[in-house]
Formats: sequence, structure tokens, C-alpha cells
Amino acid sequence: MAEEDRLQLARDAYRAYETEDRSVLEELLSEDFTFFSPPDPGIDRETYFERCWPNAELIESFEFKRLVEAEDEVIVTYESRKTDGRRFRNTEVLRFEDGKICRTEVYFGWDLD
Repeated sequence: MAEEDRLQLARDAYRAYETEDRSVLEELLSEDFTFFSPPDPGIDRETYFERCWPNAELIESFEFKRLVEAEDEVIVTYESRKTDGRRFRNTEVLRFEDGKICRTEVYFGWDLD
């Protein structure tokens, strides 16, 4: 897969949260998608949508600070603004397989406000 394709797919995944368009994210994630974060170590796709997708209501925007492709992964550092005005910064590693995101690892940053 071309570098710009993975980078664009990563951007599209975050835009899905900004626009609250779950169908976009459903299309981008593989059926065997796995999500890792400190409170959710290794949850499956269905559990991800149950636990994480509701946060789309709270997200206003993402500003990308870093989008780097490394082999089959895209490393994303972003600053996000919530609908209440608060901001935070995280880094995530998105792994791709067959044109889909098959794994996400979240490394929590800090609150900016």
C-alpha cells in the first residue's frame, strides 16, 4: 500500500470521530481489529465500538502533530479539542493489513488545559 494511502486512511479514521460517522470507521477497521490502551488491553472490534465509539460525541476536532508511516504502521500524535473546550494530546500506533486498520495502540499524553 502506498504511503499516502495509509496516511489518508489514518486521517479518515480521526475524521470519522469529528463527524460522528461510525460507518466510515466500520469500513476502515478489519473484522479482527484489536485495540490496546491502559484501560482496554486487547479488546476486540465489537467491544471497541461499545466502549470507545461513544467518545465521538465528545470530540470536536483533531490537529495532527505527527503522522509517520513506518512499514505497516502509521504513528499519529494529535491534539484534540473536546466539545466542552478542553484539549488533550495522545500518540497512537495504527497497524495496517490488507488496506484496513487491524490494530491500534494508544499511548495517553496529557491534558493541555
